[in-house]
Amino acid sequence: MDGWSVSVYACGVRYADSGGLSAAGRAKREQVRMQAARMFAVDVPVTQVAARLRVSTKSVYQWRRRWRAGGMTALASTGPGGNVSRLSPDQVLRLRAELDLGPAAHGWTEDQRWTLARVATVIGRLFHVSYTLRGVSYLLHRMGYTPQVPKHRAVQRDEDAIADWRATTWAKVRG
Repeated sequence: MDGWSVSVYACGVRYADSGGLSAAGRAKREQVRMQAARMFAVDVPVTQVAARLRVSTKSVYQWRRRWRAGGMTALASTGPGGNVSRLSPDQVLRLRAELDLGPAAHGWTEDQRWTLARVATVIGRLFHVSYTLRGVSYLLHRMGYTPQVPKHRAVQRDEDAIADWRATTWAKVRG
């Protein structure tokens, strides 16, 4: 998982659209597909459809194939993508509230960071549902949380050594 398993999540940094396309974004894309369908009906070549709608020819070929198989309804939006959450909307709201309380409220007093493993443990304790670390990552992303770099620097950090390294070694590397 390349670092995701140890990612720290900041509770409170959220995307407005929960990380996916909003309903308005899906509707806009559906409009583009419907414009393509009208062009298919009058035999406009695929390359011209792609150029006029400013999309890839690969997409237009896929849309045309779907249009031929099922008409305009085959190009209608099917709603948000992804798997259905194993938590109900009420459970997601409760999880959000619990995350806002911080890790100390759930027994982790050594630091105030949410890791994927900690969130998975909280989900298991509260809802008796088991999530993999990747599943927790997807769930947090859908909830609008983002992986964060810790705010505080290491106590062992030696600012003088870093400045010396930048002045000598890094200057040589950069050329």
